[in-house]
Amino acid sequence: MNIKGMLWLDEIVDKLHYKHNVSQQEVREVFNNKPSFRFVEKGNRSAENVYFATGKTQLGCYLIIFFICKSDHRALILSAREMTNSERKQHGRK
Repeated sequence: MNIKGMLWLDEIVDKLHYKHNVSQQEVREVFNNKPSFRFVEKGNRSAENVYFATGKTQLGCYLIIFFICKSDHRALILSAREMTNSERKQHGRK
């Protein structure tokens, strides 16, 4: 998957910070560090489906990031959080 940038909604940035303790910078680090991608579900608009990316930040934190891949190949970030232990094990097998 070729992500060419990110789109951020203010309320999502706030939620990432207060609910999941994840920063925009950490999300960018995962996308810049060869993440694994998986399809989640078809989007409401044609060719704008929901995916998740898994990967590590520069400090070694494992994150899972949910996003919509927009038609211009930018990721509209929906949520991001630390992976659970089972998600980390699954990520390690990739």
